[in-house]
Amino acid sequence: MSTIRITKDNFEQEVLKSDKPVLLDFWAEWCGPCRMVGPVVEEISNEVAGSAKVGKINVDEEMELAQSFNVMSIPTLVVVKDGKVVNSTVGFQSKAALMNLLK
Repeated sequence: MSTIRITKDNFEQEVLKSDKPVLLDFWAEWCGPCRMVGPVVEEISNEVAGSAKVGKINVDEEMELAQSFNVMSIPTLVVVKDGKVVNSTVGFQSKAALMNLLK
């Protein structure tokens, strides 16, 4: 399973109504640290398939979603479980640190 492109159109179904935890990666094309964390997020997506979801939100295309999560810097990674934010971090993180967010 690969990452899911999250938009305001599928946000409720894919994130809020998800029966699994969802790791959200807020990113942008022009963001260097976002490009560094991207492959790590993709790896995690493949490893947690079945037990969690991983979604990517382009902050330039989905400004409303970024604002609703108070995203001020990117990459911002947020874990949503049962419709509520349970964990978050800002900036490049190691794979181990991101996996710990999902626990």
